[in-house]
Amino acid sequence: MSKNVVCFGEVLWDIFPKEKVLGGAPMNVAIRLQTIGAASKIISKIGCDELSIELINIIRQSGVDLSLIQRDDNLHTGEVIVKLDEKGTATYDIVYPSAWDKIEITVENQTAVSNADAFVFGSLACRDEVSRATLLQLLHLAKLKVFDINLRTPFYSIPFVTELMKKSDFIKLNDDELLIVSKALGSGSTDIKENTKFISSMTGAEMICVTLGANGAILYVEGIFYSHPGFKVKVEDTVGSGDSFLAALLFQLLNKTDYSEALKYACTIGAIVASKRGANPVITDEEIDRFCN
Repeated sequence: MSKNVVCFGEVLWDIFPKEKVLGGAPMNVAIRLQTIGAASKIISKIGCDELSIELINIIRQSGVDLSLIQRDDNLHTGEVIVKLDEKGTATYDIVYPSAWDKIEITVENQTAVSNADAFVFGSLACRDEVSRATLLQLLHLAKLKVFDINLRTPFYSIPFVTELMKKSDFIKLNDDELLIVSKALGSGSTDIKENTKFISSMTGAEMICVTLGANGAILYVEGIFYSHPGFKVKVEDTVGSGDSFLAALLFQLLNKTDYSEALKYACTIGAIVASKRGANPVITDEEIDRFCN
């Protein structure tokens, strides 16, 4: 029986200089989970515009359950203006307000979260009080709370990020975000492992994953570190690679895979995505086997 995961937050279009592609971290996670074998749903909101029609059609092709996506008569479907530097690293201009800022609590999304094996959420969707209030209500119902920290200036506050970390079972963040949060909470260290342990002690989270870009990732579980050095690839762009990494790691952990093997698989998926254009490229079993072997 496949695992059931519900993701909460932004669905939107990443607008590149020459094209637009489907995006939003929770949506990226949901799509990747669906393509590798989980049953995923997304709680979000879109507008009643042309962008929403195209978005729904693409998501439907992935197999992700769309029943919890709400409609807004006044606000537009989300857009993010993406700029890439010479290394393919992305920066983002996130349009505010967008429909996903106004996600409402419903009986349907409460039931879905209660029945899910895991509930994935991020910090960006909390920039507006409406979606933030909905998330806080849903967290009370979740079995496994997975917090994907996405610090997007100016759309976050350290006190609220800390509050969410304390409510979480599993925290995922990158090395830059780890340093920002640790320093803000009083750590004087710049060491990744020391700050990971510091965050665990401050929040009570027993599982923390830190992605290290081209250098792979570390996973901290109940006082033990697991690591993988990553895979060297020619980067097309980094959009969505961390989201696919999280989806792959969560899928493996839900299926009780050995921690080291789970981390290796997640690094594989993240690297392949970084080598391709956009957040949700098709990945074949042959590509995965080539990296893993």
